[in-house]
Amino acid sequence: MPMSSAHFPIGVSLVFSYLEKIDLKEALSQFIQEESLRDYDRDAEASLEAVKAGEVDLHQLASTWAKAYAETTLEHARPEEPSWDEDFADVYHGLIHSPASETLLNLEHNYFVSISELIGERDVELKKLRERQGIEMEKVMQELGKSLTDQDVNSLAAQHFESQQDLENKWSNELKQSTAIQKQEYQEWVIKLHQDLKNPNNSSLSEEIKVQPSQFRESVEANGRIYEEQRKLEESFTIHLGAQLKTMHNLRLLRADMLDFCKHKRNHRSGVKLHRLQTALSLYSTSLCGLVLLVDNRINSYSGIKRDFATVCQECTDFHFPRIEEQLEVVQQVVLYARTQRRSKLKESHDSGNRNGGSDDKTKNSDRNYLNILPGEFYITRHSNLSEIHVAFHLCVDDNVKSGNITARDPAIMGLRNILKVCCTHDITTISIPLLLVHDMSEEMTIPWCLRRAELVFKCVKGFMMEMASWDGGVSRTVQFLVPQSISEEMFYQLSNMLPQIFRVSSTLTLTSKH
Repeated sequence: MPMSSAHFPIGVSLVFSYLEKIDLKEALSQFIQEESLRDYDRDAEASLEAVKAGEVDLHQLASTWAKAYAETTLEHARPEEPSWDEDFADVYHGLIHSPASETLLNLEHNYFVSISELIGERDVELKKLRERQGIEMEKVMQELGKSLTDQDVNSLAAQHFESQQDLENKWSNELKQSTAIQKQEYQEWVIKLHQDLKNPNNSSLSEEIKVQPSQFRESVEANGRIYEEQRKLEESFTIHLGAQLKTMHNLRLLRADMLDFCKHKRNHRSGVKLHRLQTALSLYSTSLCGLVLLVDNRINSYSGIKRDFATVCQECTDFHFPRIEEQLEVVQQVVLYARTQRRSKLKESHDSGNRNGGSDDKTKNSDRNYLNILPGEFYITRHSNLSEIHVAFHLCVDDNVKSGNITARDPAIMGLRNILKVCCTHDITTISIPLLLVHDMSEEMTIPWCLRRAELVFKCVKGFMMEMASWDGGVSRTVQFLVPQSISEEMFYQLSNMLPQIFRVSSTLTLTSKH
């Protein structure tokens, strides 16, 4: 006599219930499949009947099928047409490796000087406005409580702020327009020069690529806008990493400002070619140069090193990539999309069951800061107008990096690992890293603090570089560790002595003859 599941023990009842659910699921799947096939058959029969009845134009139907087949089949697909950016990149790469390279670089330098002078005029005008407003505010403050009230002071402050905003917007639009004109002129000139080079009988060709001394304006720095070069300290090492197949890498320890690798030097007497040639030659190559900037969690260029970096970028027109402001806008849109997706998943998990009391706060926090990035995350900007780098990694860090108790699992350290991985996958063979994970020294950064931080970063980077062999097959790279300029020479040489103790530095072998 058959028994129902109610007569079995609880465990056996659960098994029966599970098997029944499986059978139901399989039955539903089979039902859906069979009914879908019947629907397709009915639609197909109806279409065939319409064709037999002459209700459909056969020629139009054949054309529609042929178009659909051609668009979805690879062998019939049209080759992609190269974009303007790709064409210009190929033309530029050919010219920069030709005798016209000096002319290209000098033309870029002339544009740089023109924009720098425009920025100098802007700074002078803004300075005069602030000085005039300061005098006005002092006079008002002297009359406060006598003939003027707090409302009068607030009204004047609002007027001053509005005047500054208007002036800054005016200069911003003028700079934007000037750089756009320069970029268009430069690209058209490069294309024209490339076309003229194809015609060796062109009599004007020699004049186009001739360097005119009057056109190359040596720097006469105005208004104190000169970048002072402090004495750099530098140590270089060659190391071999790997268990069996060893890879040679170059390490450099420098005392320098991060932005020194970005700034153009207007006071180089030898001209601009030697200063910029290597960066220009490797712009479209497999040997790119990168730089790590430590930034806060806001994607903008309004404060700190972000503002200084944006100022350097604005001093020279980028003829190959979008302006820094446009690139940041794209990053903001990408972060907004990613945060929206993540927030929706958090909301789904929250709605499914809130067992953790703190999940409400996390959801609200993600809603409130959806445009910010988290410590350890980074975004990338591309540049052709900087002195020695092509790629900038903007690594987000918080105040925790100033403490002395961070570990190898800290977000900043893991961010460095991810940056090195990007370097391996995108042909960035030279990367500059802030060794102490700070750009400026402060009082709490004592000698023991610096030694501990340097040892941690050295060891972590060594481990990451050993991982590189599995990422890229073992490509020789150059890693530059930078320390702030305010660090003492004694501290610098202590760090220099530490580096060969952590990395395996190649030793020289001196061969002497018996005779």
